[in-house]
Order: sequence, then structure tokens, then C-alpha cells
Amino acid sequence: MDDPSVALPGGADPAARTRELRRAHAAFTRDGRVEEPVRAVIARSWRRCARARLSPECAPRVELAEAELRSYREEHPLARVMPLFRDLVGAFAAHGAHLLAVCDARGSLLWVEGEPGTLRRAEGLGFVPGARWAESAMGTNAPGTAVATGEPVQVFGAEHFSRRVHPWTCAAAPVRDPRTGRLLGAVDITGGDGLAHPHSLGFVQAVARAAEAQLTLLEPDPAAAGRRNTLTALGQDEALLVTAGRTLRLGRRHSEIMALLAHHPEGLSGEELAIALYEDESVSPVTLRAEISRLRALLGPSAPLSRPYRTAGPLDADFTALTRQLAAGAVSAALHHYPGPLLPASTAPGIVRLRRRIEDQARAAVIARADAGLLTDWVCGPWGADDPEAWRALAAALPPERKPAALARVRALDRELGVRPDPDPGGRRRATYPQPARS
Repeated sequence: MDDPSVALPGGADPAARTRELRRAHAAFTRDGRVEEPVRAVIARSWRRCARARLSPECAPRVELAEAELRSYREEHPLARVMPLFRDLVGAFAAHGAHLLAVCDARGSLLWVEGEPGTLRRAEGLGFVPGARWAESAMGTNAPGTAVATGEPVQVFGAEHFSRRVHPWTCAAAPVRDPRTGRLLGAVDITGGDGLAHPHSLGFVQAVARAAEAQLTLLEPDPAAAGRRNTLTALGQDEALLVTAGRTLRLGRRHSEIMALLAHHPEGLSGEELAIALYEDESVSPVTLRAEISRLRALLGPSAPLSRPYRTAGPLDADFTALTRQLAAGAVSAALHHYPGPLLPASTAPGIVRLRRRIEDQARAAVIARADAGLLTDWVCGPWGADDPEAWRALAAALPPERKPAALARVRALDRELGVRPDPDPGGRRRATYPQPARS
């Protein structure tokens, strides 16, 4: 059976397949019909592109300037396996006049390397470090579609949604954090028709698996002095704590305690921690002590210390990394660390306040940047879907052919909120929305 993620099954005639795909692409972009021989994985991607109102003439945008790109790449987990990628893919790419590309989980290209002539052609296409090749920005393409679906994929010629990419073929596979399963990005091989073979996808999948194995080996020795523990609490109700070589999923209350202590490395008194944890101010101090006791039994030597309550050692939290990058103006890099609000189901007063502060900081930075790609990512998340000011900023940032959908959403939200119609909803003027009553 043919692998549906592979562009050309064995024995297929590339020239004939190219003609058929160009006809099918023209039919889809004309009236939305999917014709043979379009594979299911490509048809699903094309439909997502249509829902996103992408034009088949879309072009990439460079979102990470040189200085920001340099610092972002140095901190990115995939930087540690770039020597492996170069060793495994470099000779293959040079021999076939192909390119090695690595993107992050948002589809932003971090590294593009390879044969000089192919690199020059790719630069003319906008396939360069710092450019956004997410499926939501550039349509169907191997690195962007691989991170959108979390699955390996090969894209041949006119299977690309953007017509300017039709001369190219690419194969990409996602790379995940071997400890947490979090998507880190994708490794991609891009070139000409020589890549239109099932072996290309199998090769790039093997490279991705080798990178994940290397990341496991590169994890510091848990007994090494100065090793920092990590807390992952954005976008999930139960935090992940990596400590002493273990990865633990904490219960909801324990997640709240560890997040609050990570935010207050100086420590909190019992009264301060209780006020931050419990909506009911009459909760007995015994209740808090019982929770801390259960947490200590779970964590052992890594458990919080008392008087004041504080972490046993340095604790790196994903939300503190996010706020540091936002404060430094690295908005694109920061969104890589924002899969969603802090412990979204928590009603602990201290978490609610911190969650709002982080979300407000991220939202304000995205709106101020006025970048269509960042704004699209924001409003496509559940935290931004009903945000009229973000939709208004997106409408102002989009090119004319992509404005209608955003403008329609602005008007719908205005009606829901009882705001009078704006004669220029896609302009830069800031609308005034009803404010919640203050007690």
C-alpha cells in the first residue's frame, strides 16, 4: 500500500504527475473542487488554507530580524542538535543540490543551509532564516504542514498551495521534546524533483528520530550540581514538573502551589500563600499545611521549604521565560512559549491575577507589533477568538484581499458587545468597549 504522506508513489511519472497536480490546483483555487490525483493529506491542507482565506499568490514574510533571530536560535532546544542535522543531512543535501531547513513549532525558519546555488534560488523565494512558513501564512508546505499536523509529510510541486513554490519539492518531519512530547519544530529537506521519492520522507523521519534520541542523551545528569528544575504550566490545567530526573504531572492544587512559588522565588509566608490559593478566606491554616505535606511526600528532596514557603532550589517556569522575552521585545520568540493561559481552569486568586497579567502583557505586545502573522495566531487561539481589539488590529494589518473575514468578525463582536458600528472597522482607531463594573 502506498504511504499517503509521500508525494510520488514508486513508478509514478513525475512529468505527468506535475501536469495533473497543476490542473487540480487550478480547479481547487478556482471553485474549491478537489480532483484526482490530490492525496487526502494535501486536500485537508488545501481546505485549511481556504478557510484561512489564503491567496495562492501568498508570499512569505520575515518576522524575526537578525538580532532577534540570533538570540532566539541560541536559546532554542533544536540548536543542540544542529550538528547532528548537518552531519546526517549535509552531504545528502550537497550531493543533490538540496537544502536543510529547520523551523520552530510556529513554522518560523531558524536555519536554512545547503548548496550555494539552491540557497540563492531559495532566497528569491523568501525561504530564508527568520521567515514564517507556517501553513496558516504560506499554505501547504512540508515544514509548515508538519508542525500544523504534528505528522511527517512530503509535498511535491503543485501540491504546494502557493504557486510560487510549485517548482520545489520538500519533505519534513516534526521533532518533539523526548521528555514531555512537546513539539519543538521540524526538520526539512527542500529541493527539486529529485526529492519526489518515498525514500526522502523515510530519510527525514529517521533524522528527526535521531535528533530526539540525541536530545535525550544531551539532557544533563540529574545529579549534576546546579541543575535547574523546570515547571510547565502554560496552556494546561495540571503542570508538568521536571525534577531529579523525573517528570511529574502535578494535581491541580499542587500545580497552583508550585506556580506561585516559582513566581515568588523570595518565598511566601503561610498567610500569603493561603490568600493566593483559596477563594474562601476562612480556610484553616491546617488545610494548607496538609497540601504542603502531600506535596512533600510526592517530591521528596525537591519539595518546598518552609518559613517562608519557597522552592528547594532554582525553578525555571515556562511563564517566567515568556514574560522575560516579552519584556525584551522578542514578541515572535515569546509566542513560541505561549500555548495558552497559565493553568486555565484554576480559580485560585493568586493564579487568576498572574494569569491575567501574563495574558494582558502578551496581548498588548502582539497588538503593538501589528504583525498579521502574530495577530492571526493570537485570534485563532481560544484566548483571542473573542478579542475585538485584536481582530481590529488584524484587520488593519492584513492586505486588502484578506480583510473581509477579519472585518466581519469585528462587526459580529461589536454587535455582541453592544458597540455602535464603526465606519472604519479596519482602521487604526481604537474602539471603546464596555468595561466590567468595579466593586
